[in-house]
Amino acid sequence: MQRFNYLATDSSGREQRGVVEANDMSEAQLALQQHGLVPKSVVPAAAKKKKGSLEINLKMPSFLESKRVKPKDLMILTRQLATLVESGLPLLRGLRILAKQSTVPALRRILQAMCESVEGGSNFSEALAQHPKVFDDLYVNMAKAGEAAGSLEASLNRLAEFLEKAQKIKSKVKAAMTYPIVVLVVALTMAGGLMVTVIPKFEKLFEDMLGKGARLPPLTQFVVNLAHNFIDYSLPIIGAVALLVVLFRLANKTKPGRLLFDRIKLRLPGFGTLIRRSSIGRTTRTLGTLMQSGVPVLQALDIVRDTAGNMVIARAYEQIHEAVKEGDNMTPAMEASKQFPPMVVSMVDVGEETGALPDMLNRVANTYDSEVDDAVDAMTSIIEPMMIVCLAVIVGTLVIAMFQPLMSIIGTMSGG
Repeated sequence: MQRFNYLATDSSGREQRGVVEANDMSEAQLALQQHGLVPKSVVPAAAKKKKGSLEINLKMPSFLESKRVKPKDLMILTRQLATLVESGLPLLRGLRILAKQSTVPALRRILQAMCESVEGGSNFSEALAQHPKVFDDLYVNMAKAGEAAGSLEASLNRLAEFLEKAQKIKSKVKAAMTYPIVVLVVALTMAGGLMVTVIPKFEKLFEDMLGKGARLPPLTQFVVNLAHNFIDYSLPIIGAVALLVVLFRLANKTKPGRLLFDRIKLRLPGFGTLIRRSSIGRTTRTLGTLMQSGVPVLQALDIVRDTAGNMVIARAYEQIHEAVKEGDNMTPAMEASKQFPPMVVSMVDVGEETGALPDMLNRVANTYDSEVDDAVDAMTSIIEPMMIVCLAVIVGTLVIAMFQPLMSIIGTMSGG
């Protein structure tokens, strides 16, 4: 008998951790399911160290694995493995080939460890479960369902398609947000630099030419006062901003705080719709892909809840989970949550009536992915000129404010 550390969820959705004894990992997972638990992670417990012995663990910590294996690397790995298995190559040989040719050190070490696990008699899904920071519940459960159905290559292909589409959407949103952030940082940096270095010199010049206490144009006086306040209170302002960031991060780690911020995100003009569409597209694709792979619907809903990316949407899936657990359809709970647009509810209703729910969920995901693409393109086309105008207004205002007194002085001297 071996000892396995497990992470599972009970019937109320709460996480449970502990140790279970079984002959292998599959038996451990079965034992948990018989006790009403849904396994999320089952890994062999570390062997007890003999007294006086020296234990050296060379395995990379899981948090370092997750930091060094990027989603793009995982996407490429999945596509390559799916191609190799589909071409008839044995799984173990495919893993060895990918481990040998991998250019990512952390991923190469993980693949080598997986080869050892599979050689030792573990299933592919069991080998994946030993690296939960890299292969999440979605990945492990789809692989497990593929193994059970004898169609691992189909599950890997679905996983590869899922990861590719998710990466495409993520990259597009990231690229769309990079430009305005860069422009905003440049504008604030330029304005701060002018406030600290240029404006005080102009103020001294005005005092020398017009005399101390001379009346300046309103715009110039406003900018000069702003520069004084910025210089005098820059450290308190930076400290206050840093404190707000720290408080925000701490609050975001608590369930009430995160729930509040996620609600605010969904109500932001423009961005709220984009966030909702992105979350619904991701979760419906995840649910459809899991169900197509043969994962039980309750277990699939648990996984979907964890991938929602927004607590408001996640709570809606919790309500759906409870309704399905009681024997109801998804549609009434989905409609009652008021988080899903009528089109989504209608398509899920049709899918449940016709028995083609996974296909309908993937169609919803495709529709919403297209809408997210269009929304990102539209937002980018609007934000770019707006940021340029904002940058021009900030710099232009400072320049005009400094040159107004000079023009008056030049006009007076020409008139004299």
